[in-house]
Amino acid sequence: MKKLTAYDVTPESVFNQRRQIIKAVGLGLVASSLPNIGVAASDSKKLAALDFKATSTSDLVLTPESKVTGYNNFYEFGTDKAAPAKFAQNFKTDPWQLEITGEVENPFVLNHTQLFNTFPLEERIYRFRCVEAWAMVVPWIGFELARLIEMARPTHKAKFVVFHTLHDPEQMPGQKNKFFGGGIDYPYVEALTIEEALNSLTLLSVGLYGKMLPPQNGAPIRLVVPWKYGFKSIKSIVKITFSETRPRTTWESLAPDEYGFYANVNPNVDHPRWSQASERVIGGGGLLAVKRQPTLMFNGYEKEVGDLYKGLDLRVNF
Repeated sequence: MKKLTAYDVTPESVFNQRRQIIKAVGLGLVASSLPNIGVAASDSKKLAALDFKATSTSDLVLTPESKVTGYNNFYEFGTDKAAPAKFAQNFKTDPWQLEITGEVENPFVLNHTQLFNTFPLEERIYRFRCVEAWAMVVPWIGFELARLIEMARPTHKAKFVVFHTLHDPEQMPGQKNKFFGGGIDYPYVEALTIEEALNSLTLLSVGLYGKMLPPQNGAPIRLVVPWKYGFKSIKSIVKITFSETRPRTTWESLAPDEYGFYANVNPNVDHPRWSQASERVIGGGGLLAVKRQPTLMFNGYEKEVGDLYKGLDLRVNF
């Protein structure tokens, strides 16, 4: 089985475009000098209005769009899989600000328009594996997190990259009602090591299926880390902090014996309440599709990310 599509490797032309943009805006510039170009807010429902590199071929069978947008974990809008699509429809994603702060030489803020235009966008077809042992294949649209990190210029103290979801109980009923929101202490926090964040597979996504992200999928910008369980791919990000110390992430704090910091997909390490050796495929057979397939180490991306964990006991550091 093919582990990567052609678009999992950045094309030279796109790489050069990125270099030109970074050079044009200047790595030392403040946020106000970042490019403010592209699609207007009134155009914000169609990512097709933007220029992005689209994937033309893949051996991975895409999950139907209706399942990707209708079967979600986003506890800020309820714990039922259908709740986010129901309760997030009026979620306001514009105006929006993404703050970059912490151990960096160049802190800055991106507004809604800049989120879609500061870096060239690509389509990446990735496997998506939930810790609950179900799986999808999703055509994300976004840009490598590494490009944003280059602009921020982390200091030598930056060992971890910490992500924060919006905290807005008036818009997010799960934050207002703890029972409705799964008992989580919000805002939702996730993190990666700096090495994981710099890996070329790590994506900041602004769209899927050729469209902007719907609210239930983490609009306007979310993280996608395809070799980790889905709860690491934090949604609706408002702040990215570079830190010297490892933070206590949301699910790790809630149930440390079940949800570790690394959360790498590993068929050899079971969840305390179920096996991770196989996964249920969400596809054309309905939301409760019974088709199962073996779980791949690192969700099929072992060749690309295995070296990140050399010498690390993946049973202890799960």
